[in-house]
Amino acid sequence: MSTEDEKLLKEAKKLPWDERLQHKNWKVRNDANIDLAALCDSITDPKDARLREFGPLFKKAVSDSNAPVQEKALDALLAFQRAADADVSRYAKEVCDAICAKCLTGRPKTVEKAQAAFLLWVELEASEVFLESMEKAVKNKVAKAVVPAIDVMFQALSEFGAKVVPPKKILKMLPELFDHPDQNVRASSKGLTLELCRWIGKEPVKSILFEKMRDTMKKELEAELANVSGIAKPTRKIRSEQEKELEEEAVPETTGASTSEVAVPDAPMEIDEYDLVDPVDILTPLEKSGFWDGVKATKWSERRDAVAELTKLASTKKIAPGDFNEVSRTLKKLVTDVNLAVAVEATQAIGNLAKGLRTHFSGNSRNLLPVLLEKLKEKKPTMSEALTQTLEAMHKSGCIALLDVIEDVRVAVKNKVPLVRSLTLNWVAFCIETSNKATVLKLHKEYVPICMECLNDSTPDVRDSSFSVLTAIAKMVGMKPLERSLEKLDDVRKKKLSDMIGSATDTVLSSGTVPTSSSGAATSAREVTDSSTMRRSAASMLSGKKPIHAAAPAKKSGPAKSTAKKTDGGPQSKASAAPEIEDVEPSEMSLEEIEERLNSVVKTETISQLKSTVWKERLEAIGMLKQDVENLTELDKSAELLVRLLCAVPGWNEKNVQVQQQVIEVITYIASTVKKFPKRCVVLCLLGISERVADIKTRAPAMKCLTAFCEAVGPGFVFERLYKIMKEHKNPKVLSEGILWMVSAVEDFGTSNLKLKDIIDFCKDTGLQSSAAATRNSTIKLIGMLHKFVGPDIKGFLSDVKPALLSALDAEYEKNPFEGAAAPPKRTVRALDTASSTSAASSDGLPREDISSKITPALLKNLGSPDWKLRLESIEAVNKIVEEAHKRIQPTGTVDLFTALRGRLNDSNKNLVMATLSSIGVLASAMGPSVEKSSKGILADVLKCIGDNKKHMRECTLTALDSWVAATQLDKMVPYIAVALGDQKSGSEGRKDLFDWLSKHVSKMSDPAEALPLLKPSASSLMDKSSEVRKAAETFMNEVLKICGQAAVAKNLRDLPSPTMAIVAERLKLSSVHEGVLQNIIHILDFPIVLY
Repeated sequence: MSTEDEKLLKEAKKLPWDERLQHKNWKVRNDANIDLAALCDSITDPKDARLREFGPLFKKAVSDSNAPVQEKALDALLAFQRAADADVSRYAKEVCDAICAKCLTGRPKTVEKAQAAFLLWVELEASEVFLESMEKAVKNKVAKAVVPAIDVMFQALSEFGAKVVPPKKILKMLPELFDHPDQNVRASSKGLTLELCRWIGKEPVKSILFEKMRDTMKKELEAELANVSGIAKPTRKIRSEQEKELEEEAVPETTGASTSEVAVPDAPMEIDEYDLVDPVDILTPLEKSGFWDGVKATKWSERRDAVAELTKLASTKKIAPGDFNEVSRTLKKLVTDVNLAVAVEATQAIGNLAKGLRTHFSGNSRNLLPVLLEKLKEKKPTMSEALTQTLEAMHKSGCIALLDVIEDVRVAVKNKVPLVRSLTLNWVAFCIETSNKATVLKLHKEYVPICMECLNDSTPDVRDSSFSVLTAIAKMVGMKPLERSLEKLDDVRKKKLSDMIGSATDTVLSSGTVPTSSSGAATSAREVTDSSTMRRSAASMLSGKKPIHAAAPAKKSGPAKSTAKKTDGGPQSKASAAPEIEDVEPSEMSLEEIEERLNSVVKTETISQLKSTVWKERLEAIGMLKQDVENLTELDKSAELLVRLLCAVPGWNEKNVQVQQQVIEVITYIASTVKKFPKRCVVLCLLGISERVADIKTRAPAMKCLTAFCEAVGPGFVFERLYKIMKEHKNPKVLSEGILWMVSAVEDFGTSNLKLKDIIDFCKDTGLQSSAAATRNSTIKLIGMLHKFVGPDIKGFLSDVKPALLSALDAEYEKNPFEGAAAPPKRTVRALDTASSTSAASSDGLPREDISSKITPALLKNLGSPDWKLRLESIEAVNKIVEEAHKRIQPTGTVDLFTALRGRLNDSNKNLVMATLSSIGVLASAMGPSVEKSSKGILADVLKCIGDNKKHMRECTLTALDSWVAATQLDKMVPYIAVALGDQKSGSEGRKDLFDWLSKHVSKMSDPAEALPLLKPSASSLMDKSSEVRKAAETFMNEVLKICGQAAVAKNLRDLPSPTMAIVAERLKLSSVHEGVLQNIIHILDFPIVLY
């Protein structure tokens, strides 16, 4: 340092701190920060007045434009934070905002110190300010600044826990980050989500976040969540807790205290999902929905629909407080409505309001309680269930406290209807079981006398319910409050109560928390600490790392025991046996690091020439690199590094076409040659390759490269990554030419490795909606190629596109007729094993929708309604559900639906029977082969309809059978048809129609031998009174003879009675069978036949 600098620094030390820190010479500022850090380190009293003087200085100090000075300013800030206490948190906001604006894009060391400063602000109890700053930081347009912000939130949550760092604000930030264009930001946001799961549990996170995610992100997170297990525990404490801990250490520990500490296990932190969500205003939309007019309507269905709208609005997790008095008064009237459906709906609405408003609904709940308790006299299960759920919800949500409703309970237990008395006491027992000990201690004096009086009730149910309440009280506060009361009971009742209390106590002890040893607790704490110190970035939480410990669902008893079982048992071994999920997101790697790791593979001169500004030198270098790569014997080890090198130099911004082509050829060679090509490499290259596809000069090699990627990692992964790139790219040719490549890829690889729902959605939402004609035409070609492999079922997913496009699609379908299995793929995927590819190919590919949520109890109930119009509406509703699912449904939840439809096949209204047959056919077509298991033998009831004397009914039955045979094949239907053919109730016309139908389908059977069981009932029909039945049976038997052969038919008919056999032989001779059939049958059967 020169003498001038020394003199300047010496003079500057005389200046006040603010002038030194803002001096125009950076050396002065640097020296000031060093001195400030040293001074703060020397301060031992957190109340030192100098600390209040230093606080306002850091806002500008950490914003210094000189990087070394800024780093020293952060050192000074860290020293200041370590010396101070929570009083200095008043400066947190301005300092945090300055760090967010200036430090998160700096050098790695600067970023690390900035993150440490944030964590110290959290320690100084400024977590709210910290999260407010993070909200601004994650909106930074520079992705480089967003990742450190997510990482520091991750670190804060991991170290301090969810009590110190409120999860609510973090949950609000995440949805926007899930769709961030930068892959590192997305990876970090996924890691932060997993950390949240450790603290508040998987279910709250899923219910709040999953509805705001793309399907792809959902699937990725679902896979990651499988690794989350165990209980999270904070490893760092805020400053006030540290001070309290020091004070406690100063006091000598007693033996009793240490014992109690050892006995207390680590319990999962209970986070109420209600506190994590924002309140929703429902009064405004309720006003607009016509609720007030609807509840006054004379028609019950209009009243029910109006209340149903309120129930739907109130089903939100958290309702904004407001004036619900009028709503409450209206519901009070509707609970007693003469129509049961309206009363049930009103009761459910009250329950939803209680859950959503909680204590804000307390006054209204107390007003509604007497009516609800009185309504318990209703014996209908739907009403009884709705009342029970609503009453329990009112207590659990804190709307009602038992101490406040003693008089209401007294009135209810004296009701003349025994059901009201018993169910009221059951509710009281539930409330006591879900209350804490302090609450029960306050109320037991009031409720024990009530229960003792009810023990003398003449109804056994009331007495049992009273015993349950007393047992619940004893379980919570012990036997002492009951001792005096027990003395008044006779021996029988005293014994019963003692037994119930004893069994309840045993249950509590057996399911209670098991004390953990001090060594075990220490080990657990050590493990958590170690894992926290190692995971400094949110992205490190993703797969391929150590198992993540999550917050267990909060339970009333035994969390430690259940957790231990899960950890020691099967799930852990399954996780270890499962294959490791490949990390597809490439991490950052500098060019210097790539060069260093490739120094033994690629010459330094080659890399230098690749960086050259002269295109001929770059072309020569890429040629040399190509030769080096082709000569490598262990290419697999260097594949990713070589791809990273080419992405960096010459990179995808290379302007020379020849160099571009050579780069693509090298990458194609690597992808085609190595045994396992990492998906990370595909991700690195896809954007650049997709842009090269758009350029006619590089299109051919780029398309070849994409095809090589598909062979290496599967077309499913390549397609999935390309959707977003093509959709968001500014160059329309990237989209149109990319889709054209997809056409060739589908033709080459088929559809077995593709997620057809994703590709259809992409075509509908992006390709067909494009304003560019070239893109629309490419998309039509792609859909046409899909038709070749999956068939006409694809049309159901495209029914809502514009008519002009539909006609163009129809023309494309004709060019690519459905071939199915007859269209084997031309290329195969190396990365997939035989089992997975086979299983993929065996499925029909097109997605099926789960409709179980739409098959509601109300729908099933209405199918059996005494009102035929309601039954018809329900059948039509089933058809609509299937139509909305594009006639492709999963079997989940359909068993009850088929049971309900079976009842309609015996309906007195023939029109409804025909409508039911049509619905069953629609369901069979939509479900495919799985309909056989879900339908539970409904086919037997369908076949009974063939005996109806109305031709239209029989035609509907045959249409349903057509759908069924297309879904399951005739082989599966033979047992049912054999019974129907032998049933005289089928009628002559019905049997004739059934034989005609069989004659058309029997030749298409996969196993002709399966048709043989139908021969005997057919032979009996040859003796039928009706000539049409005899003729139809003869035609059918003739068809069976053609496909099964003479020997099989003869063997199957061996047991027929002589007269029938004679007729069979005669008919076969008269039929158009080739000559010699009769003689062969006679010879085989060795049976004398007399021909007339």
